[in-house]
Amino acid sequence: MKTLLNMKKTKNENVNNNSIGVVETQYHTIAGQGDELSLESGEKLGPVTLAYETYGNLNADKSNAILVLHALSGDAHAAGLSLEDHSVGWWNDMIGPDKAFDTHRYFVICSNVIGGCKGSTGPSSINPATGKHYALDFPFITVADMVHAQRRLIDYFGIDKLLCVAGGSMGGMQALQWVSSYPEKVRSAVVIASTLKHSPQQIAFNEVVRQSIMADPSWYEGSYYEYGQPKKGLSVARMIGHITFMSDKSMEEKFSRRQKSDKFSFGFDPAFEVEKYLHYRGLNFAQRFDANSYLYITKAIDYFDMSGLNLIPLGKTVDTRFLIISFKSDWLYPSYQSQDIVRLLKKRHADATYCELNSTYGHDAFLVEINEQTTLIKHFLDKTFNGYMVAGKHGR
Repeated sequence: MKTLLNMKKTKNENVNNNSIGVVETQYHTIAGQGDELSLESGEKLGPVTLAYETYGNLNADKSNAILVLHALSGDAHAAGLSLEDHSVGWWNDMIGPDKAFDTHRYFVICSNVIGGCKGSTGPSSINPATGKHYALDFPFITVADMVHAQRRLIDYFGIDKLLCVAGGSMGGMQALQWVSSYPEKVRSAVVIASTLKHSPQQIAFNEVVRQSIMADPSWYEGSYYEYGQPKKGLSVARMIGHITFMSDKSMEEKFSRRQKSDKFSFGFDPAFEVEKYLHYRGLNFAQRFDANSYLYITKAIDYFDMSGLNLIPLGKTVDTRFLIISFKSDWLYPSYQSQDIVRLLKKRHADATYCELNSTYGHDAFLVEINEQTTLIKHFLDKTFNGYMVAGKHGR
């Protein structure tokens, strides 16, 4: 475990005085021979490498740990500057000194999910049984499988109970799964722009995304690693996804019907700014993310279902506190789905607070609407941590 604080400055640095600094991604291997992960599919997986980063310091009694959970195409690099490529973490504005997840006070962990392609074991990893990439020999995984692997990482740190699990979109699903699988290990949960289960429309979008990848001749039934990514299919998949991340208003404000020329091109090359933007985002994504991982992870979130008694079974109670946040312009994970989470929690007598925030950014709002989220989360964490300390269950 190692976090590098203010190791060096670079010309690309895009962080200020309340930043983390330069951070090195770490790797931990679990599920060795005889101790493999038992997956929901009935298969076993091991050994498993988990990529992770940490920010801040774990206190003496290990009561200040927060697990941050990334969305579909995210990774372990949530904050600070990457030692490897100097990129800024995907939630850098939320994690750091005096930020929502205040590293003066809390120890923050973020790990890449299994099935991913940013350091954790997934389809692009080498199968020790064959010496080749897993490709489609990689077993199907679920959000629960992701969480079971994360629990082993938390055990590695010797943390008995997390102060909080937090994430947006798929990260929010993982937070709910943590409460379902390990309620005794979660003191609070922050669930942002997420859902109890995918609607038919959400599953439909993911199926179109998957089919666009698999229709690319360069996919080679998943065995493309010797030849290179199915870039066209993966690019189209990301273009589809990116449309769902934005709102109609945000697209109007950002692009309207602006063109690169006053005259129509009368061709199929990108002419409108929105077309060029989607092509750019698609091609950029195809250079950094594995196509098979996209297939596996989208299927995992389609399988996810915390509705009914799946989250809190009959006869069970949880003392976990919840903060549920949604955004009015989010049509991919609309507010009614967050409200469904709150209704279920209230029905099960859980401590749940709900806030719907105004934003024009659509689903992307959980990554860019910082100020209001910071106020809500800081207050929520302060109350959780201070209440726990006042109760005398731990010394500081």
